[in-house]
Amino acid sequence: MEKIVRVPNLPENKVSLAVVDGRIPRDIEKALLYKKIKIIKTKKIGALYNSISYHPDIMMCHIGGSDIVVARNISEDFVYKLEDNGFNIIQGKSELTNKYPLDVQYNVCIDEDCVICNEKFTDTTLIDKLVQKGKRIINVKQGYTKCSTLIVSSGVFVTSDPGIHTILIKEKKESLLISPGFIDLFDMNYGFIGGASGKISSLELGFYGNISLHKDANEINEFLKKHRVKPMSLSKNKLIDLGTLIPLKEYNGI
Repeated sequence: MEKIVRVPNLPENKVSLAVVDGRIPRDIEKALLYKKIKIIKTKKIGALYNSISYHPDIMMCHIGGSDIVVARNISEDFVYKLEDNGFNIIQGKSELTNKYPLDVQYNVCIDEDCVICNEKFTDTTLIDKLVQKGKRIINVKQGYTKCSTLIVSSGVFVTSDPGIHTILIKEKKESLLISPGFIDLFDMNYGFIGGASGKISSLELGFYGNISLHKDANEINEFLKKHRVKPMSLSKNKLIDLGTLIPLKEYNGI
C-alpha cells in the first residue's frame, strides 16, 4: 500500500514515487528502480534555458498532501501523469522564462513549519497556498532557494549559500555550510547541492552521483550521521544537479 507524502521533501517511510528530471542518466534511473521507486519524468519547458529546462524544482512545488502548484507553461502531459497518481494540480499565476528572476518563481524550500524563499520573486498563488497551510515565510535574498538547499530532516539543512546559512542559524535551524561547486550542471559552471539530492526514505538521502567525490564529503557525511540520515550515492560518477528529487508517495508503514 502507498500513501501521499504529507510534508513536502520529508517522507516518513520508504519512497514509492518521485518526480525527476526527464534527462535522468540511465544508471541513476536504474538505482532508483532497484530501490522500488517509481518515477515520473518531467517534460521540457522550452522558455527556460537548457540546463534547468527539465528541473522539477523549477516548474512545480509540492506543498503537502495531494496539492502541487505548477507553472502556467508546464507540459500538459506531465500534469496528466500527476493527476493520474491522485494529485490536485493548482496552476500558479506565473509563466517561467529564461530571465532571472522569472525562472525561480516556484523554487522554494519547504520545511515542516516554514518556507524559505525570496518572497518578492515567488509566485503569489504559491505563497498564498503555503500561508493557508500555516507555513511561516522566511525571506532570503537567493532566488534559487530550493536548488541551493538540501533538506536533511525537519529543521536541518545543507547549503553552499552563505546568506541562506546565516538566516537559518538565526532562525535556530541547523545548517551546514559547504563549498560551492563540485557538482555538474549541463551547460553551467557548476550546480547546487539541493538540486543534486532528495530524500528517498525517512532515513536515507539520495544523491545524483557519488557524494564521496565532493570536496566536503567528510563534513557532509558526518553531518548526516549526526542526524541519523544515511547518504545513498545513486551513481559512481561526479554529482550532477538534475533539480531536486521530489518524493510524492511512500510505502505505508515500510
